[in-house]
Amino acid sequence: MTRPNFLFLFPDTHRGDWMPYDAATLAALGMEELPLRMPYIESLMKEGVTFTKAVTSSPLCAPARACLASGLRYNKPEVTGNHENYDISRKTFYSVLKENGYRVGGVGKFDLHKATHWWGLDGWIDDLGDLGFTDAIDNAGKIDAIISGKDSPKDPYMSYLYREGLAAIHLADMADRGRRTEATALPDEAYCDNWLTRGGVQMLDSFPQGQPWLLQVNFVCPHEPFDVTARMKAEWEQVDFAEPNRCSLSREEWNPIRQNYAAMLANIDRNIGLLLDTIRHRGELENTVIIYSSDHGDMLGDFDKFGKCKPERGSVHIPLVISGPGIQMGKYSEALAELQDLASTILDLAGLAMPEAEDSLSLKRVLQGETEAALRKVQIAGLDEGPQHPSSWRIASDGEWKLIVEINRPDRLYHLTSDPWENRNVAEDHPEVTMRLKAGLNGYL
Repeated sequence: MTRPNFLFLFPDTHRGDWMPYDAATLAALGMEELPLRMPYIESLMKEGVTFTKAVTSSPLCAPARACLASGLRYNKPEVTGNHENYDISRKTFYSVLKENGYRVGGVGKFDLHKATHWWGLDGWIDDLGDLGFTDAIDNAGKIDAIISGKDSPKDPYMSYLYREGLAAIHLADMADRGRRTEATALPDEAYCDNWLTRGGVQMLDSFPQGQPWLLQVNFVCPHEPFDVTARMKAEWEQVDFAEPNRCSLSREEWNPIRQNYAAMLANIDRNIGLLLDTIRHRGELENTVIIYSSDHGDMLGDFDKFGKCKPERGSVHIPLVISGPGIQMGKYSEALAELQDLASTILDLAGLAMPEAEDSLSLKRVLQGETEAALRKVQIAGLDEGPQHPSSWRIASDGEWKLIVEINRPDRLYHLTSDPWENRNVAEDHPEVTMRLKAGLNGYL
């Protein structure tokens, strides 16, 4: 049997409820249809399985990606925040693929050595080989690129901007941008997600025919700040979005942010089309598993909050769509998936295993329609430190109920079926549910 290829599409900060779901899923989320433009993602959903209740392992970049690489829940990979690098002595699912004959490539923001602030001007440092990559163009995220590259480039994207005479434009635009939503003066081809997609296309073209491969495309969007090109801005500036949940801010504050967020998602979708075209031209599309997910979400004004790091839905709920050979088409699943499950899922589909990934449950049986049984009884996510929420917390959810346990705060329990936006804390009314879910956190607090 031919081993499948894997195209892993991994944007940064795509919240899980901003997807072109069907009416029933949107209703369960307490939402009406959003005016999103994601035709390639919609096609992948029609051709595969969409997980509607997936959560991140931790809603912060470096911890989430460490959990993904290791197949472990938060804290076990010992990356508690963005100030810590992944230990290169720890096994990854990338290294298992590499050891078993796969070409393992990645472009974009890896965040596995985020604390170092040196990515190599071509996007390669030797640590990436130790982590399991054969090919890589690893660039800094939006904020790290500006911090590290204000005087000279420390990553390949800023190196590209310096060569093209565009670095000063980008540095000036990003300085104290915050929640400003005006268009950047960068030309469209110099926008980071467009630049890194070209690298992904070139990497695919360099892969030898006949050797199985994985390419992970780590888009830097729709992460804040909410910078978009003039083309992207023009396509969305007349679009109105639904008001955030329990938001006291004015429409003039949150609607332009949501416009730009949607514009970044549409641009990612456009770039996905370019990658799919490349695989199609290589004659490999029918033997390629395509995965779309994200490291975490963004509050986008819910509860007057923006950003990640928080235990609420906008921050921890992530999209997850998987399509490819042998996978059911047009199916929705309520399985309680967690981000680190992708490690074992990818390896299982490749006929491989990684015993060290003890918290990673393969989704293969769900994908192939062999079972409708529960994947796990309780979902868990957590964070002990974060720049946008400096508090330690854990969540536990069985899909119907969600418990938030946070230091120096009373427990919060939400009945997601009747209160999908998590507005009414009913912990005192249902102590037995609180105790049951808290028991599921044993070993993870």
